[in-house]
Amino acid sequence: MSVVTEPLVTAEEFIRRHGHDSGVELVNGIIVRLPVPGAKHGAVVSEVNYRLTDHVKRNSLGRVFSNDTFVRVRSNPDTYRGPDVCFVSFEKMPKEANVPEGPLELPPELAVEVRSPSDSVRAMTDKAYEYLEAGVLVAVVFDPPTESVGVFRAGELPQRYSNGDELTLPDVLPGLAVPVCQFFG
Repeated sequence: MSVVTEPLVTAEEFIRRHGHDSGVELVNGIIVRLPVPGAKHGAVVSEVNYRLTDHVKRNSLGRVFSNDTFVRVRSNPDTYRGPDVCFVSFEKMPKEANVPEGPLELPPELAVEVRSPSDSVRAMTDKAYEYLEAGVLVAVVFDPPTESVGVFRAGELPQRYSNGDELTLPDVLPGLAVPVCQFFG
């Protein structure tokens, strides 16, 4: 009996084949198709994107990206993740700089994931740490079933926010303060 293994896909090949696709990621050189997450997921992503974009624009802090903007988190084997929402400051990508047509090759300061029905809590925790290892300063995971938010930073224990709490991210989005319940309404 022989086992046939597919050759690992490089970052360049992945972007060439899937650079404009949603619902797919490159994980350790393997193309992973993600299940359609559903309406609740979409509503929470939309709310997160709206609130972060509003704050970032009002305070001229940088750019917010959504809709699975590919972010390189590892090389050899290559990994591109598609956070639901991410933020890059004008310090890292100046206002006058062109936004890349393809993936973000620099780590954003903030990466946000909303847990889909098919995602385990462990998988989302692992993904948050993967972002941190790639240079993301803060990874945030929204969990619709529990209406809670996990905030991850390198070298710190994760922080958990729930319905009665206010989400603040002073190290990446100074001045942001949103009641957690507003993301899930």
